Amino acid sequence: MKYNITEKKEKKSALSYKNSISPELVDDISTRIIIKLLIEKKYRDPNYSAKLLAKDLGVNMRHISAVVSLRFQQNYAELVGTMRIQEAKYMLQDSNYADMKMEDIAINVGFTTRQSFYATFYRLCGMTPKEYRQKFGVLPKPKPAPKKKKKVKKAAPKKRGRKPKAASKATPKRKSTKK
Repeated sequence: MKYNITEKKEKKSALSYKNSISPELVDDISTRIIIKLLIEKKYRDPNYSAKLLAKDLGVNMRHISAVVSLRFQQNYAELVGTMRIQEAKYMLQDSNYADMKMEDIAINVGFTTRQSFYATFYRLCGMTPKEYRQKFGVLPKPKPAPKKKKKVKKAAPKKRGRKPKAASKATPKRKSTKK
């Protein structure tokens, strides 16, 4: 036999795993996920993974994946991204955040880079955050024009260094007495 071919074991499909969880357990875990992510605002933490959520809730990671898929019709990363974008949309519409830069909003809601914020925002909203702010939000207040300063003639700068000795006629120079 030239090749070592073995039959693949059938993996438990995600669909059958979802069906094996009781509806009561799904309800319980989904409620706890909402509390952890939304109420405690864990979605703002860029390092808060599904693994950490499972550890915090004391459940299996597969249960987290199955419940998120069943209840929210998304995977964990999509769910967290959706929550972040919802808060970003709120901030873009709120006058309290009108002067905040896009990068600051992105970091505030949990994105680590401006690029991932823009990509997720565009994928979910069909427009960039800037376009969203222009269409639905409060635009930043324009910066006042700088005031023109009156030109004041400055005195000539002081010269630095030693002052030259004034030659005075009262004190004659000494002659050297060298022979």
